[in-house]
Amino acid sequence: MRKRLRSTSVTTKQVNDFIRKVAPIAQAKASGRDKWSLPSVCIAQCCCESAYGTSPKMMRANAILGIKVGKSRVHFGTAWKDKAYSTQTKECYDGKTYVNITDMYRAYDNVEDAIEDYYDMLAACSRYRNCLNQTDAGNCITAIKNGGYATSPTYINTIMNIVNKYKLAQYDNVVTGKSGNITMSQDHNPYPEPIQTVRFGTTGNSARWVQWCLWRFGLLEKSGIDGVIGLKSVAAIKIAQSRLGLNNDGIVGEVTRKTFKSVFE
Repeated sequence: MRKRLRSTSVTTKQVNDFIRKVAPIAQAKASGRDKWSLPSVCIAQCCCESAYGTSPKMMRANAILGIKVGKSRVHFGTAWKDKAYSTQTKECYDGKTYVNITDMYRAYDNVEDAIEDYYDMLAACSRYRNCLNQTDAGNCITAIKNGGYATSPTYINTIMNIVNKYKLAQYDNVVTGKSGNITMSQDHNPYPEPIQTVRFGTTGNSARWVQWCLWRFGLLEKSGIDGVIGLKSVAAIKIAQSRLGLNNDGIVGEVTRKTFKSVFE
């Protein structure tokens, strides 16, 4: 693709809010694929390309991964609907000198489509084949960069610095089956905030996010963070809701989720 590294200063809150927004989407869109690439790398590239969601032009187009339209306007899947926008960027073709260019980039109806198109592109293009089903983030982004995604000679280091700084490997378990760098800290919920309602029978990291909150409330044992909302978790949710003055229905919808979250901010 090309180089779009930005020096825009962002706040810690902007960084954390952006990662909380894109992480569950990156996980959901990677999960269930036969040919997958790591969510940690996807999230880090979203952070880099869009300056943690602070690039107005890119965010208006939901173009957080900066994928070019391309001469053939190829469709890797169904996520891209032929929308596009023009913008300036920098390319480094000789490994040391940056030049300014103007090109056309894909625009999307929403962020979900942008991330889906990214995964579809990596799976469909043979030049990216070495990043597929790769469990090491460094090898994954090296294959993506060398496949032509970016021309910056520092792109691999930039992405890996983001992966390591924000412990993004914790989001890779949906494809690798490994726990990554997840630690049960008292201060930070290591799981992505749910984007759907969590109720009896919910599984995966959405369930773990809620169970971590319940553990911090003292209503669930640490061993109870098992990724399955069963009867014990539902009972604990009801108690937490009662204590916080919420409707104690045992379901974590938007109101309950935001209230749980506010307790630890």
